[in-house]
Amino acid sequence: MTVIGIIFFDWGDTLMRDFRVCVAPMATWPEVEAMPGAHTVLRQLAPRYRLAVATNADESGEELVLEALARVDLRRFISFVVSSCEVGARKPESAFFAAALARAGCVAAQAVMVGDSLINDVGGAAAAGLHTIWLDPGGDAPSPQGPRPDAVISSLTELPDALAALEHRG
Repeated sequence: MTVIGIIFFDWGDTLMRDFRVCVAPMATWPEVEAMPGAHTVLRQLAPRYRLAVATNADESGEELVLEALARVDLRRFISFVVSSCEVGARKPESAFFAAALARAGCVAAQAVMVGDSLINDVGGAAAAGLHTIWLDPGGDAPSPQGPRPDAVISSLTELPDALAALEHRG
């Protein structure tokens, strides 16, 4: 049986919609939006797991990411943020995931990475030994040559069931 202690979420297009129209920090964008199901799922998961953000945000460190999350009422669920601009490495680099695990104070087998990028989120995390869940709202099949997630969900609302299956699969 797998014991999961922390769930790392990608930020853009996993927890918050990335409109890709601004190069400024998301905390300062005129409009921000949580992804569908984010509030419900984080509220459901927060009592059982530590929740963190692991992001390739080049212009936003932890404080700015938390400000953006606060604008959509998700901040209260997040323990901390690991941002590429502060770590000095980007997903899928192993140094990024090593920094995330060090910040969490856990080993890779206790962590899950949830994100929308097969290469950055799934591939990088899997190579670092984390469990992976691919958020794929388009219903695309992973390439046979590419990274293989432990689970695929089409909506954040499917995440609690995917985590339960992952824990029971061991």
